[in-house]
Amino acid sequence: MFSLNYDSREPIYEQLYNNVVKLVALGVLKPDEQLPTVRALAKDVGVNPNTVAKVYQMLERDKITYSVVGKGSFIAPNASPDSLKTLTAARLIGEALDKALELGVTKDDINTIVKEYFEKGGTL
Repeated sequence: MFSLNYDSREPIYEQLYNNVVKLVALGVLKPDEQLPTVRALAKDVGVNPNTVAKVYQMLERDKITYSVVGKGSFIAPNASPDSLKTLTAARLIGEALDKALELGVTKDDINTIVKEYFEKGGTL
């Protein structure tokens, strides 16, 4: 269910986090569905349990999951596919904007690019 690319420059914990968000956004993981235990997921994907624990903490911080003491982590009831699609899109757009700004692209140029993108029907 969770896939990792060990050759990617994206850290493993971010890949795992994004996997869960994507599965919730697609409706594969449903509200109140239990996630695998930290140890079970760590063993399944071949990573340190501390990495999975960090991901679960991030998911709970972002209100994508909630935990029940002694029972585990569950998908939050309000973690709707639509809200997670928006959250994911905002994060991806933010990353792209950060990279553009690092390259020296101005805010005005970014606004022009976005405007042209939508005027041309989603292509540049």
